[in-house]
Amino acid sequence: MLGGRNVQALYELHGQGRSIRAIAQALGIARNSVRKYLRASEIPKSHPRPRQPSKLDGYREQVQQRLAEGVDNCVVLLRELRAQGYTGSYTILKDYVQPQRRRRAPPATVRFETRPGEQAQIDFGLFRYRTPEGKLRSVWAFVLVLSWSRAVYVEFIRRSNLATFRRCHLNAFERLGGIPEQCLYDNTKLVVLGREAGEPLWTPRFLDFARRLGFRPRLCHPYRPQTKGRVESGVKYLRGNFWPTERFIDDADLNRHAQAWCEGVAQARIHGTTQARPADLLLEERPQLQALPPWEQLTPFLYEERQVGRDGYVSWEGAWYGVPWRWAGQRVEVQADASVVELWQGEQRLALHPRATQRGQRFTAPGQWVGLQVGDQRPPLIGLAQQLPAIEVEQRSLGVYDALVSVGGST
Repeated sequence: MLGGRNVQALYELHGQGRSIRAIAQALGIARNSVRKYLRASEIPKSHPRPRQPSKLDGYREQVQQRLAEGVDNCVVLLRELRAQGYTGSYTILKDYVQPQRRRRAPPATVRFETRPGEQAQIDFGLFRYRTPEGKLRSVWAFVLVLSWSRAVYVEFIRRSNLATFRRCHLNAFERLGGIPEQCLYDNTKLVVLGREAGEPLWTPRFLDFARRLGFRPRLCHPYRPQTKGRVESGVKYLRGNFWPTERFIDDADLNRHAQAWCEGVAQARIHGTTQARPADLLLEERPQLQALPPWEQLTPFLYEERQVGRDGYVSWEGAWYGVPWRWAGQRVEVQADASVVELWQGEQRLALHPRATQRGQRFTAPGQWVGLQVGDQRPPLIGLAQQLPAIEVEQRSLGVYDALVSVGGST
């Protein structure tokens, strides 16, 4: 088919009286093409070319299924298709997916840059998954991003309480190599109780934690989560790149995978803003981070207080951990990491257990019941009331009382 300009020129030349040969020579086309256009009752229309086969053809159904599930990250989709034998390019996949995405343009904001070692941003994200029984469950992700290098730390937890929150900080600082000057949060009750005359009322126990570690807590502006946009992007990246293809057995397995993803994917990529690998920038940022205090100063922040039940078990995060029966009814401290749970009172460790992988698991301490007197199961003695004997009263006739009255009257 001729282009629009050639068709227009063809008819103009014909109107000037040019011959078919002259028109063909002037436009550089075949004489038969000139004749076809001049003899046609209307301008010929082009017909769509048959679609050429694509390397993506055998995988379109799977891509459509993943799009329906909300997975439209082409990096993730390419990784899945490669595992199934797809040999086409990333561009073919992207061109197919792009028109089917629904995107809303983000509002404009001002970007603030920070110095190395100056700031970390912290946030939680709620992630849903399906159990082997087909039930939907949720788990929290603690995400910390160093603002300058964009190095990220991720830890999945079941409870977003203060003790767990502090422990995640310590794990992140240890893994990333130090403590920044300040940490930026949203207005979570774990950090701030409220505001008074515009000033934050910090949670006392968290403020003590921050002071002992040597960083300043800061809050983002209310209703402006983009103030901590780096960690918001980190949660979004985790949700789009890591979570859709994650398969895990238990929480410990999930966190092993998350740490491998942080170091092998998130920090090894070329970051879209810095145009550098976060792993390389982290090497430059670490000398500017503060060192962690000695471990003995951190120990109080790793404990959670619990009361031992009458049966000698401590309830913690949906599982039960035993201690010697003599501690029943007393307060003990729970210290846990990804694989073990320790129970302490003061400087004495009462028990060490593997960490539960499922809710409702029960772990008995070795010798937990040694020395406990079970008894013979007879009912205990109960105090009894006592009935007293009746008091005997002498029976007299009424005449006796009349005599006494008459004697009294004569005197």
